Amino acid sequence: MADFLDTTEIKEALQNNNQALAVDKIKKLLEMAANTPLNIGITGESGSGKSSFVNAFRGVDHRDDQAAPTGVVETTTEVRAYPHPSYPNVTLWDLPGIGTTRFPADQYLKHVGFERFDFFIIISDTRFRENDVKLAKEIQKMGKKFYFVRSKVDNDLQNAQRSQRNFDAEQTLALIRENCKEGLLKEGVQAPQVFLLSNFELRHHDFHRLHATLERELPEHKRDALLSAMPNMSLEIIEKKKEAFKSKIRYYAFVSAEFAAVPLPGLSVVVDVALIVGVVQQYKTGFALDGPSLQRLADSTGVPLKDLTSVLRSPLSLNTINNINPKTSTSVSSCCWLNGSRGRLEIYSIIWNLGSIDSLL
Repeated sequence: MADFLDTTEIKEALQNNNQALAVDKIKKLLEMAANTPLNIGITGESGSGKSSFVNAFRGVDHRDDQAAPTGVVETTTEVRAYPHPSYPNVTLWDLPGIGTTRFPADQYLKHVGFERFDFFIIISDTRFRENDVKLAKEIQKMGKKFYFVRSKVDNDLQNAQRSQRNFDAEQTLALIRENCKEGLLKEGVQAPQVFLLSNFELRHHDFHRLHATLERELPEHKRDALLSAMPNMSLEIIEKKKEAFKSKIRYYAFVSAEFAAVPLPGLSVVVDVALIVGVVQQYKTGFALDGPSLQRLADSTGVPLKDLTSVLRSPLSLNTINNINPKTSTSVSSCCWLNGSRGRLEIYSIIWNLGSIDSLL
């Protein structure tokens, strides 16, 4: 996550033997990384599944108090911000469908506050319509990125399975994807990027492709925020988060080493405990193992919270995370657990090496 951080000033401070300044720069650098804003505009026609996508991406059940309201009729009549429950610097904006406003596409963007968004996701549950195309062209003119999401493909697969003698799920999805692309190309949208999703089964279909595309095309300083907020639905995402957390350890270790050099009895221990508690809390939140995240998982899956927490032991004790109980492994895996021989989170077994100045240069 921290690859984009500019460490030039830290290196200069260390080379000038000004370690106090280096510590101050490190703190500011880590703060900046944790607070980089990411604003995602979600739009589309009424009933296309915008609000459901906002909830699914944030890991919030539609019955939750923090959920965007969903329904069979248009429930979004004004611009509404939905911050990520664990990372409030990441906000999904549920925008009213362009067909439900009195504004044409160019004025619609001004109406919703175009400038604030880092990119747009345009959602449709069937084919992309005239208003979607007009909006995409206006976004393109203004130099921002947009991505087409074809939602509710689980319904399409069910219908195809009922009606086709030789049903093939992958072939059906490929046909839907190509049909969407062809329609958009005919309407003049250049190089349309289309992703097939089910808001109720987000880990399936094209969500991983969408994440990879966003990660590739976002400015480097925004990728950290995106990865933090991504649902922990695959080993690939979990591994990326783990490596991102590991990349920051050297900075925390250096801060710890500096306080160890201060000749005040007990100060080093107090600082180290505070650092470790804070960093472990970051890990728990990042992997959705914190209390609020586990409660949301329990509410959405129907698995009692005590069953989820029974496989978790305190990372600050000598205990480790237990192996997964087969009875709860399906639910817990969506929270970030690693199955089988990797049923323990390596991140909690990281050794706090104080390291050397060379590791920062």
